[in-house]
Amino acid sequence: MHQLFSRQNNPRSVWAARFLIAIVLFWNLQAALNFMLEPAVYAPSFQLQGLPGQAAVAGYGILFLMWQVPYVFAVLHPGIFKISLLSALIMQVIGVIAESLLLSTISRDYTLLRGSITRFIIFDGAGALILLGALVLVLREKCHSNPPSR
Repeated sequence: MHQLFSRQNNPRSVWAARFLIAIVLFWNLQAALNFMLEPAVYAPSFQLQGLPGQAAVAGYGILFLMWQVPYVFAVLHPGIFKISLLSALIMQVIGVIAESLLLSTISRDYTLLRGSITRFIIFDGAGALILLGALVLVLREKCHSNPPSR
């Protein structure tokens, strides 16, 4: 564990990438916990009602929590756990694409539901851009730290 945070193993670009990943992880964990702990608050925005609606929203929260595993490893060390960072980025992009496709199937009559889905698209899109920035930082560091041999 010490190696993950040692000075020689953590140039500024790794710390910057770690910070960017932590932002997305925080947002995602906040959404997960809110959905799990206060499902009654969020169920109406998905046009869900009663106990079944609350259970569905709490279930979304549980899924959000499960999906954070690669983000945690990426935060620990985005260079060492680059595959976790890449996995997290792919997950965010899948979210944006799938949510956009989902939105296209919802009638304009469902304004509240469309608004909720649109917020997810924005949320996941912002996360994807931030994670892409983190990945660029990590890849640039790798290129600079290992110059080609002659």
